[in-house]
Amino acid sequence: MDYDLVIIGAGPTGLFAAYYAGFRGLSMAVVDSLPEPGGQVTAMYPEKMIYDVGGFAAVRGRDLVQGLVAQAAPWNPAYLLGRKAEKLETAGDRVELTLDGGDVLSAGAVLITAGIGEFTPRPLPAGDGWLGRGMVHFVPSLQVHAGQHVVVVGGGDSAFDWCLALHPVAASVTLVHRRGKFRAAESIVRQVRELGVPLVTDAEVTRFVASPSGELQGVEVSVKGGEDLTLPANAVVAALGFTADLGPIESWGLEIDHRAIAVDSTMATARPRVYAAGDVAHYPGKVKLIATGFGEAATAVNNIAVALDPEAHLFPGHSSNAE
Repeated sequence: MDYDLVIIGAGPTGLFAAYYAGFRGLSMAVVDSLPEPGGQVTAMYPEKMIYDVGGFAAVRGRDLVQGLVAQAAPWNPAYLLGRKAEKLETAGDRVELTLDGGDVLSAGAVLITAGIGEFTPRPLPAGDGWLGRGMVHFVPSLQVHAGQHVVVVGGGDSAFDWCLALHPVAASVTLVHRRGKFRAAESIVRQVRELGVPLVTDAEVTRFVASPSGELQGVEVSVKGGEDLTLPANAVVAALGFTADLGPIESWGLEIDHRAIAVDSTMATARPRVYAAGDVAHYPGKVKLIATGFGEAATAVNNIAVALDPEAHLFPGHSSNAE
């Protein structure tokens, strides 16, 4: 399978890069290990409101991803989702990317937009065996939990975000945190308190309680210095954070700096015709925002267009002038 450009990572930066590659007349494929586009936004906070994307006072994560997919759609990107990029090799003036399963993609250039890399949620020991049976790490759809009793475990921003998002639809929401202090911003903690969401601190979920039919109906909670509790629970959101690593990317001969890929001002890496943009890219003064990734994607694609065709102009003109 031959393309002008292969984009590794279908998060917001990768999706915008697909649009921009099409705008520059490049054929492209987008590879991602997740089964649907959106990357970390889709996997971790599709229902959260995002406030720092230009042109939107606020936009829901899911809606942002849908808009980016629609923006790229006229250029017909080939989406290879649920596939992992494993090996990167140079073959003359082409770059070859081997996917799990053995498929090889040949491209004029590769743009890595893999975000924080592969991320793995931190486990909730008491929930062993309950994942997908009542316990989740992320909430793809709030309506799944409509009318349910939900227990959120964690003390960071994500845990409190889920409390805010679920409160209007769930029958009840309770947060359980093993410490007395929260890692979340005080402003979001205050919002959750004002909603009257019970906050059970210095406590741990120790056991999931099944109904006679095997469905989750409650959790047992051990409270330090207090009486143990049994909370009603049809669902548990284990928002305990996650670990992340670059996986096979670290073996591709790239310069890794601050757990990210070092790039120059054109977004080029240490390997010819291999570029990086978004959270996975690093340079002095880097600020990790979705808005930053959009600009880096455009910079990378425009420089890739010139690398593939030296007669092409770096600046393609404004998209508003395109018919």
